[in-house]
Amino acid sequence: MEPAGRGARPRAALASVVARVGARLERRRREAEHAVQAAEHRNDPPPLPNGRPLPPGMPLDGTAGESPAFPARSSSPVEAVPWSLRVTAEIVWRLLIVGAGLYVLFQVVQTLRIVALAFIAALLISALLQPTVAWLRRHGVPRALAAVITFLSGLIGIGLVGWFVGWQVSTNLNQVTDHIQTAITQIRNWLTHGPMHLTDKQINQFAQTLSKAVGNNSDQITSYGFSTVSIVIEILTGVFLAAFCTFFLIYDGERIWGWVLRLFPPPARLAMAGAGPRAWSTLTAYVRGTVLVAFIDSVSIGIGIYLLGVPLAVPISVLIFLGAFVPLVGALVTGTIAVLIGLVTHGVFTALMVLVVLLVVQQIEGHLLQPLILGRAVRVHPIAVVLSVTVGSVVGGIGGAVVAVPLVAVTNSTIGYLKARQHAGEDVRAALLAAQQHPAAPVQPQPGVPEPPPGSASGGGSANAQD
Repeated sequence: MEPAGRGARPRAALASVVARVGARLERRRREAEHAVQAAEHRNDPPPLPNGRPLPPGMPLDGTAGESPAFPARSSSPVEAVPWSLRVTAEIVWRLLIVGAGLYVLFQVVQTLRIVALAFIAALLISALLQPTVAWLRRHGVPRALAAVITFLSGLIGIGLVGWFVGWQVSTNLNQVTDHIQTAITQIRNWLTHGPMHLTDKQINQFAQTLSKAVGNNSDQITSYGFSTVSIVIEILTGVFLAAFCTFFLIYDGERIWGWVLRLFPPPARLAMAGAGPRAWSTLTAYVRGTVLVAFIDSVSIGIGIYLLGVPLAVPISVLIFLGAFVPLVGALVTGTIAVLIGLVTHGVFTALMVLVVLLVVQQIEGHLLQPLILGRAVRVHPIAVVLSVTVGSVVGGIGGAVVAVPLVAVTNSTIGYLKARQHAGEDVRAALLAAQQHPAAPVQPQPGVPEPPPGSASGGGSANAQD
């Protein structure tokens, strides 16, 4: 019996050890299962003993001040989007709205192109004539009479210039026509005796083919003639509308600007009331500077082509004056007419010399006249000038190219003023907040200086008032 009892003890001890190890493993298994379940359902925090959910920010085990075992998911899909992506989306949809608004504005301007260009031209002419109206009013001339005198003087000046140009063209037209016929004869001789060695029969066949093509496309040419007539009617309408708007802008511009201000919301009226005169001064300075630069360009090129013996020097100078209202490229483009006339009338050498004159004047304009005369008024980089002229010509043709640069200059000046005003307002608000948070200490009386009696300041003021 004793040996059997001795063998049963180790077995019982081994069974108890195995049982404890099994219980420990079972406990570890249940803990692992609980951890996995917590990881799978960590978006649903466990409830408190009273049945309510955990408040936001409390760890899963309900202890405050300890970090959770797993990061908590966002409570909404919006919070799960990265901040940079949300900011990018906000910027993109706002840019899309602005782009759609600009597209609609361009479509409206394209539809009402005559009205828009006529009104902008009236603004430019008014900026040129307004100083004369102001000078007459300062010397006692009534407003209506000053506007009428200035407007009629401008019309008479434009009419005299047009008459002089027409007279010069009609006087020299026969000479230019003779030179053109001579040039055509020289080209014909070059085609027959030059390196191409064409025969008179081939040249005549080419002329007949050209006339036949003109006959076959007579309908298109006729429609082109009708379209030319419609273009002339549109131009005359735009000129009349521009003249009408110019008179009322120089006569009643202040009231018109007051009516425009009332269209803005009340909080924005004060800012626009300051930005409007700034934009008008920029436009006035631009128009004055452009007229001066165009005059210098036209006179310089006119003297050059006159000394070279090119006919129609005065009409070409007037045309260059008008073309110089398109900065950097207008005078050069209109000056190519002088190059062609020099080529037809005097040959290649004279044409090259006219081109040299154009390039020299263009360099002087770009590097001396534009920065000196228009630099402070416009403050637009040459790249911005070229791009604005290109976009304006694409959108509105020649009229768009003329008004593009002043529009960019006025916009730049207005935005700069509004930004400076906003920064000044922020500085004032910061100073007021600092004064409220840190009030100034009371002034301590200096030793040996008697304090003024109460009411002495008011009494002195009343005494001064009575005196």
